[in-house]
Amino acid sequence: MTDLNDPRFATTLARGLSVLRAFRVTDDGLRNAEIAQRTGLPKSTVSRLTFTLGQLGYLVQSPRDDRFRPGPTLVAVGHVAAASLSFLVPAHDLMQRLAEETGTLVVLAVRDGEKMVLIRTWRPTHVASIWLEVGQRIPFQPFSSPRAFVAAATPEEIDRIVSESIADRDAMADLLTTRPLVRTEMMRQGFVSTPAGSGPAAYNAVSVPFRSGNLAEPVIFTCGALPSEASVERMQSDVGPRLAAAVRTLERLTGQAPGLIRTEA
Repeated sequence: MTDLNDPRFATTLARGLSVLRAFRVTDDGLRNAEIAQRTGLPKSTVSRLTFTLGQLGYLVQSPRDDRFRPGPTLVAVGHVAAASLSFLVPAHDLMQRLAEETGTLVVLAVRDGEKMVLIRTWRPTHVASIWLEVGQRIPFQPFSSPRAFVAAATPEEIDRIVSESIADRDAMADLLTTRPLVRTEMMRQGFVSTPAGSGPAAYNAVSVPFRSGNLAEPVIFTCGALPSEASVERMQSDVGPRLAAAVRTLERLTGQAPGLIRTEA
């Protein structure tokens, strides 16, 4: 649980990090007013934070349009963080091959507070795919990735998530209610499937959890496609098994245990 009243909690640092998290891959820079809107911080506070982050190289401001963009220091930190996730190197070829063979978008999602954030995407060449980008956040609702995450999380991890500030408590309650069924589905077939129209999903998707020794919680690999591009039947009979096989290969290559904890503590 994030205790904002703990004397060790640095509020200014947390606000500065929330400014950095406001940026998305599809943004062509952000002005202070846009950052304030996304973070919920007062514009005066945002102005001080963006100035400081700019002085430190985490942001750069264009004299042409006054928009802030990620700076060289932030890029360097991002490269260090990515390099620490050693499983991404063997995952790249596996998941790009999977995207090409299935014609689906493959994404990697990790939990980021009350949402899941995409940290990698692999797109099929010459095939139209759903438009999801690195940095995009998915709420804890009945999407494929959150369902797989909750199913793969240990009881201790579930307790930690529930204790945090989850905006949509009803959606989280639904995920927890269906968790035993999803775990059974994943143990039987190796993946969880969420058809378009199931909850807020607008695309067919299958997901498989993966556990890295570098991370405290499972991460989720997902294949998704519009119903017109991949039917529920093909996602179930072809794409899901291929994704499960790719993740099993990744587990063997990295020496990691299966992403789904098969026995409850």
